[in-house]
Amino acid sequence: MSIQLLVTDRNLNVLGDPLHGWTDLKAEINFNAPASGSVSLPAHPEYMELLQPGNRLVVIRDRNIWCAGPLEEPQNYTWDLQGNADPGTVTVQFSDDLARVAGYLTYPEPAKTFTTQTATSDVVRKLTTANSEVIIRTLVNENCGPGALAARRITRLALDTVAGVGTNRTVSTRFEPLLDACRTAAAADGLGFRTRQVGDQVLFGVYAPADLTKVARFSRGLGNLRSVAFTMAAPLATQELVQGGNDPAQEATPANRRAYVEVSSGAAADWYRVEKLVDKTGVDDDSAGELTQAGVLELGNDNPQASLSTVTVDTEDLRAGRDFWLGDRVTVALPTGMEVTDIVQTIRLEATPDGGELVTSVIGSSDKTTTTATVRLVRDLARRLGRLEAR
Repeated sequence: MSIQLLVTDRNLNVLGDPLHGWTDLKAEINFNAPASGSVSLPAHPEYMELLQPGNRLVVIRDRNIWCAGPLEEPQNYTWDLQGNADPGTVTVQFSDDLARVAGYLTYPEPAKTFTTQTATSDVVRKLTTANSEVIIRTLVNENCGPGALAARRITRLALDTVAGVGTNRTVSTRFEPLLDACRTAAAADGLGFRTRQVGDQVLFGVYAPADLTKVARFSRGLGNLRSVAFTMAAPLATQELVQGGNDPAQEATPANRRAYVEVSSGAAADWYRVEKLVDKTGVDDDSAGELTQAGVLELGNDNPQASLSTVTVDTEDLRAGRDFWLGDRVTVALPTGMEVTDIVQTIRLEATPDGGELVTSVIGSSDKTTTTATVRLVRDLARRLGRLEAR
């Protein structure tokens, strides 16, 4: 095991020496979501001086950056007369640089400051006749990247090399969490996006996960499958009733009509009909397929809840980061004899100086093993509140 921890400032300048004496390192990277990590350190004065708001932690594993991003809780200090003797222990919570992107909203008019946005309820940022990758890159660039207003730019953030992936589509967004808009554009093509530190830059890029179902296999017999959980439950919705057009509180004129699209999963034939209203106020019609796309995206969460959650472990023959990555589709052979395929949602690195390192991956629905369900609930509430505020 070769792990090194560095602290940098927001300009990626390394501060002080590498951190030593650390214990209980955890660094979890997620598909199309910010990472989360923690590490405990002896609370030496020189370390406490480094662990300050605005600084970043860089986790280097085998000479490659595993995770790098802002300190979200720079200092959680404890001391007592028993287990935490002088100088005490400080536990640090950190993320990756995608967390900084997640802190932004999509401005309808990104070239204007918030206070000078056009004062009408139906102004949205509409990106069309471009592929998914271009839309995602544009959203990030104009809201927090090099093309954003100076006050909104993330220091050292740049766009990665174009991957040339995705199909043409249309996305409309208005004061929506930036990563939600990116996920909307990415979902139909199954694309991934990420940040990575290269030299003195943080690069934001889009990529197409690989289909590795033939070569990346996990099973009890191969020694790389630790646990399996499988559930089957009724759908949350079989019919997504998408409502577009303008605010119904306004006068009903030909230019201000509602638009309605029903998107069905077909699951009602096996289960029973469940209807759900999806509000897409501000999208005038379905001519660009936006209302249909919204319904399809909702079905992704509301389809019959047959969810697979597995935890795998790295072996010499199959290692995360070398042989597969976040979003890749892999095969899991269940103890029942069935084989299923699903995507890699999370990759975790856990390490201690004495116990070495353990790398595990979560394949399938990560709700079984992480707090993704809570994150989704908070995100949905924020989006709905944003829509109410925007009307």
